[in-house]
Amino acid sequence: MAIRPIITAAGLLLALAVPATAQDVTGTWLRDTGASKVRFTKCGEAMCGTISWLKEANGPAKVGQRIFYDMKPAGAGKWNGSAFNPEDGKTYSGTMSLAGDTLTTAGCVFGGMICRSVKWSRSN
Repeated sequence: MAIRPIITAAGLLLALAVPATAQDVTGTWLRDTGASKVRFTKCGEAMCGTISWLKEANGPAKVGQRIFYDMKPAGAGKWNGSAFNPEDGKTYSGTMSLAGDTLTTAGCVFGGMICRSVKWSRSN
């Protein structure tokens, strides 16, 4: 009969763990323009994002190209790392912030003084 309290405790711990998954960017995200999708997966202790779909395949971006890498946790729903822009071929300081099912990514220069952001919605 001692198993019942263990199962109850395990269920409670599982229920308490659910809010942590709300801060999970793992999965596929659609860009606000509808031009591309990026799939975020764990890469070591960080998150990485790879282009998984393009509306127009004729541009500089390519399916399978990693555009976000080394995105490490920087607070609740926030990550810092690097962002590659296929349009200019440059890598920028990158940030991500998650609010519900909206992910905002930004590539920054001059120590974060000038940033260009993009909004994404879950597409899983």
